[in-house]
Amino acid sequence: MYVKICGLRDAAMTEHAIAAGADAVGVVMSPASPRHATPEEAIAVVAAARAAAASAGRPVDTALVVNRMPAEEAARLARTLGFDVLQLHGSYTAADFAAARALIPRVWRATSLAADPELRAGARGEERLLVDGALPGSGETWDLSPVAPERLGDDWLLAGGLDATTVGAAIAAVSPGGVDVSSGVESAPGVKDPERITAFIAAARRAHITIR
Repeated sequence: MYVKICGLRDAAMTEHAIAAGADAVGVVMSPASPRHATPEEAIAVVAAARAAAASAGRPVDTALVVNRMPAEEAARLARTLGFDVLQLHGSYTAADFAAARALIPRVWRATSLAADPELRAGARGEERLLVDGALPGSGETWDLSPVAPERLGDDWLLAGGLDATTVGAAIAAVSPGGVDVSSGVESAPGVKDPERITAFIAAARRAHITIR
């Protein structure tokens, strides 16, 4: 079970997330978000992730998450700041994804079934698909019944309204390849809680073992 902790802004919390078992860490660069990071904060997260991954002896993906920035600009920024992945969240087109991939090879797509009811993995040429709720970052749960895993493959990520108490049931319901969390491991908007991060990762891994 691949676990991504998103919305990180400092080295200490990044190190904690990776020590707790995170497979990926995300940095949000969107001024409207309470999780918006400065370039300096983003660089600190990437550096901490590199060091923590080396110490843990396993790969950890670093993802830059944007939702309004033009795709080419975001790809250049991700490359400049040293991210492994660019995650385009929202109404980006296939042309946007192609333009981004020309600059950074690993591009993920994040969207919702509300925005794209016929959602299919790979439809925008993305490396990985993230299926979120209609209100990303809100922490609100959403109806998983329209999720069609047969269209999404084995490697998609589930997000939206997840925390340590809900992630197990969500995994059992739709069998994603991984999960992504941000507000569900916070004590306040934009403030990550190390105990909640640890509990979330442990709950996701327990659920994965149970349904195997």
